Amino acid sequence: MIEARELTKRYGDKTAVDRLTFTVRPGLVTGFLGPNGAGKSTTMRMILGLDAPSSGTVTVNKRRYDRLAAPLREVGSLLDAKSVHGGRSVRQHLLGLARSNAIPRSQVDAVLDRVGLSEVANQRAKGLSLGMGQRLGIAAALLGDPEVLILDEPVNGLDTEGIRWIRALLKSLAVQGRTVFLSSHLMSEMELTADRLIVIGRGRLLADTDMREFIETHSQGTTLVRTADSEAERMRQLLERAGGTVRLDARGGWRVAGIPPATIGELAREHHVAVHELTPLFSSLEEIYTTMTRTSVEYRGSTQDTKELIP
Repeated sequence: MIEARELTKRYGDKTAVDRLTFTVRPGLVTGFLGPNGAGKSTTMRMILGLDAPSSGTVTVNKRRYDRLAAPLREVGSLLDAKSVHGGRSVRQHLLGLARSNAIPRSQVDAVLDRVGLSEVANQRAKGLSLGMGQRLGIAAALLGDPEVLILDEPVNGLDTEGIRWIRALLKSLAVQGRTVFLSSHLMSEMELTADRLIVIGRGRLLADTDMREFIETHSQGTTLVRTADSEAERMRQLLERAGGTVRLDARGGWRVAGIPPATIGELAREHHVAVHELTPLFSSLEEIYTTMTRTSVEYRGSTQDTKELIP
């Protein structure tokens, strides 16, 4: 478990993290979201004792990181996959970590196999691709078989197979009762992976909630309604008369706002219209996150070249 209480970090007159309070619980994959400059990396560094808080506290399993007797066997982390001596082989890098943390040598071979790096174990780290470098960073995080995992952008550089692999891995670790805390800018993947979300903007907490609850609460509720083509126009008229806002969905059928699905079903039954599909639709995590953090984005590019591409 990770617990932050009024966690604050200032650099001169700039407040990078502003009184953050949250708990990352075991048995769940918790996503950590925020725009560039929101304070995510600073928060993770404070959890791992790499930066000292200006005020407030953060603990791992009720203790500060620097008070852990065997850190690598309690907390596995990946903050920067490039922070590896390029002249050492993959195996040498992991052996050095194992020896310094009293981890059995056999564990090195086990994690190499687990992350798919056994065939390049003797290759120098500087020769690894971006995706292979990420796998090495994940191997280092897993080396001590820790109960807590903290991963910053773990899917960066991974191909489709690698992304599916890391998603399954993180979910399986959470099922085992471990604490999994990860950040990512890949919203579609976060939506598939995380059970819970912590969202920050300009160093402050914006949301701390269950993933499904977050999406359902912040979505503009709409319903996809499909009927036979011969009944489509009649159904549209019925929906509009009932006070619904109706527009054609790109996949066919009507997208309806302002009327709950149960009412639409009753309306169709009352007027003897056969409904082929009645599906509640929710906004994507990306759509909700973009709206929520719009005022918290510190670095924003011009939209002049892209505005015509946005539907």
